[in-house]
This record gives sequence, C-alpha cells and structure tokens, in this order.
Amino acid sequence: MDEPIENSNDYREVLADQDLEQATRQLVRLAIHEDLGRSFDWTTVCLIQPDQSGSCSVVAREGGTAAGLVAVPWILSEFEADLLAECLLEDGSTFESGQVLIRLRGNVRDLLTAERTILNLISRLCGIATLTARYVNEMDSATTRLYDTRKTTPGWRLLEKYAVRCGGAHNHRTGLHDGFLIKDNHLALAGTAAKPLSVVDATKRAVSWRNGQVNSMPTPNIVEVEVDTLDQLQQVLPEHPNIVLLDNFTLADLESAVKLRNQLAASVQLEASGNVRMETIRRIAATGVDRISSGALTHQATSLDLGLDWTPST
Repeated sequence: MDEPIENSNDYREVLADQDLEQATRQLVRLAIHEDLGRSFDWTTVCLIQPDQSGSCSVVAREGGTAAGLVAVPWILSEFEADLLAECLLEDGSTFESGQVLIRLRGNVRDLLTAERTILNLISRLCGIATLTARYVNEMDSATTRLYDTRKTTPGWRLLEKYAVRCGGAHNHRTGLHDGFLIKDNHLALAGTAAKPLSVVDATKRAVSWRNGQVNSMPTPNIVEVEVDTLDQLQQVLPEHPNIVLLDNFTLADLESAVKLRNQLAASVQLEASGNVRMETIRRIAATGVDRISSGALTHQATSLDLGLDWTPST
C-alpha cells in the first residue's frame, strides 16, 4: 500500500508499523483466550495426529479490497504456530470472488486452532476496506478527501483505521491525544448555562494553548473546531484554525461555506460531517469542501465473506 500523502492539515496516518503490530497482537491474545482459555482445542487434539501436516488457502467468497494481510505473520506468531504463510496480494489490492488471498501450510493442529482467528480478523478488515473503496469511488472527486472517525470497535481502532487507508481514504485523529477538536459540548461545559463559551474564544484558547505546548504535543498540532451555522463559521475563520468541521450543513450551506472561506481565510480547510451516506457523498464532495468525515466507514461495515479451503493430501 502507498505511503500517506504529506499534508500539514492532516492527522497522522495509521501505518503497518510497530503500533499496528502491537494492537494486532493484543487482539490475537484475547482471541486465543476466548477460544482456548487455559486449556486446549480438544476436538483437534482428539482427532488429529500431533505431527500431521497439511495446507490450505484463504479464499474470497466475494470480491473486495484487501486489508490486514500484513498481520498474518503476527497472528501466527502469537499462536506459536508451526506454520508458513504466503500472502498473494498486498493490502489495498482488489480481488475477485474465488481468488486466493493467503496460502498456509504446516502443522494441521495449529492450522485448525488458528483458523477462526485468522478469518475473523482478515474478514473484518477487508470488509472495512471494501466499503471504504465504494465510498471513495462514489465520491468521484480529485480534490475532496474522505476521512474516518473515532466510531470504531473498542480495541480495534488502529486496525480499522488501517483498513480505511487500504480502501483509499484517510485517517482522522486516532485518539483524543492527537489534537484539538472543539465541539458543542466543550463550549457548553467550559462556560455556564447562561453563557456558554463562544466558538471564537474557544478557538483562540486552543491556538494559544497549542502554541505554548507545541513541544509536548504530537505533530502537526492541529486545531479543529466544529460549527453549526454559517454565522459561527464567519466568526471563527479569522482565528485561522487548521480545520473547521461543518456539522450537518445543507448542501446549499456547504457551498456558501466554501465561498466564505475562500474570501476570509483560504488556508483553512473545511470538513463536512453528518448525513454522509453512499447516496449523498457525491453531492457533498461537489460543494467544494476539502474533507468529508464519516463514521459509517467503520461502524456500518460488515465482514467480507472469506473461507478456508483445504488442499487435498496427495
């Protein structure tokens, strides 16, 4: 999969690095505990000879986009499995129904024990990548970029965001530690019931805080602020946050927001969020916003249908 495109207004992209490996291994340890507890795969131990060898393939039952294949060696390592894996595609590649994604060979007991964990993880990530690719293709825009959100499965965040990248979209902040995103609740709770903190004052405070804490914050130290109206947008643009999130704007208001931004603060990026569906994303992108974020990429994705086919013994 290609390396991320550098963008000073982007959060860090999730890569196939040590952080992703650690997150994968933690999930696999949990999966092993769920399946084996402190015991054994009794069916396999009962029926399969300890030295029996075999081979099998992970096969797509439907077409899609590959994600998570890079994690297969990490999965096998956690199982301490006597297995060899050959991944036939790179993450981000497309495949057709019936295509072999992974070949596995080695100890049959280990293959049977690890089978469900491998399929569960790869199927989930391929499902996210496949749905994301559909959104990207439907958006049909050379300038607007699609982003995920933090609406991820607990414990799966890095893997699911990696799968979004495999599908051709980009990563919004990974966690609350990645930068400022000022929302309505922050304004209400930082002020009083009678006088909430204004979006302008909140942005000024965040920019000032960022500038004072720049050495202890992750780069690129983004300040993003959510607005609900064009009036709020007009107020906040002169403060030059990195990104303004336009929450549930109509298409007409999105177009007006782009014009207003171009007049007052051309360097500020505009992000549309809310009501982002397959049938709406093309029209949203056509308004000229720089970014679209959608939790559907992860929380609406279903696992892709993958199966494990055994190679007959000769």
